[in-house]
Amino acid sequence: MHVKNIRGDYEMFEVKQTEEMLNKTFRLPASLLDELARIAEHEKVSVNNLVRQCCEYALSNMKSEK
Repeated sequence: MHVKNIRGDYEMFEVKQTEEMLNKTFRLPASLLDELARIAEHEKVSVNNLVRQCCEYALSNMKSEK
C-alpha cells in the first residue's frame, strides 16, 4: 500500500507482524501504579508498554536457581 508521508511524498507502508498479545488482570499497589504512570508519561510510552518492558527486563535479569 502506498501512503503519503508528512513531506507529501508517497512511500510504501509495511505492515509488521507482532507477537500475539493477551489480556491478564493484575492487582498492584496504588503507589506502584502511580509511579508507573508517572514514568510512562515522562518517557512518552503507554503504561502497558512500560509494564511489559519492566517484566521482560526482570525475567532476563533474574538470578538462576540451582
